[in-house]
Amino acid sequence: MSTFALDQLQAQLPGGLERRYFDRSGSEWGVMTRARVPDVCRFVKDKLGFRLFIQLEGVDGLNLSQEPRFEVVYVFFNIERNEHVRLKVFVPEDDCNVPTIKHVFQGADWAERLTWDFYGITFTGHGDLRRMLTYEEFKGHPLRKDYDLRGRQPLTPERPIKDIFRGPGTNGVVD
Repeated sequence: MSTFALDQLQAQLPGGLERRYFDRSGSEWGVMTRARVPDVCRFVKDKLGFRLFIQLEGVDGLNLSQEPRFEVVYVFFNIERNEHVRLKVFVPEDDCNVPTIKHVFQGADWAERLTWDFYGITFTGHGDLRRMLTYEEFKGHPLRKDYDLRGRQPLTPERPIKDIFRGPGTNGVVD
């Protein structure tokens, strides 16, 4: 992990990081200020050379008695230095939104949509938060720890699906 990147962030972008800490495995993390997420990610990419977007994930800390409940984890990679930088932002349940980084890293587009779909964390400024793996009428967010596993989803009418191999409405029989 890159302590260099976190040192540079603290020195050159005041207010970008709230704090730093080491996890159980000894890896260092930086906790970003929620309002400064795009600024921190732009700095990490443009000034520090972490141009490869690795992942963006949501985490629900409900059973961990964590306050705030949610966190969004970002991992970037610097090819020249062969280093990762791990950043996260904490998101309270009552104000569940984070500024988007889709304009900084294009690869974050789908990751933000998946995080919204599964956890309900809204990425402000994204502009295209649609469901990706659940259907449009799906109620709730299935990876939240308080999601009712025995609950039933509303029935939806069957939609016409275009057959990408034979075309719509064909059965493969030539007249």
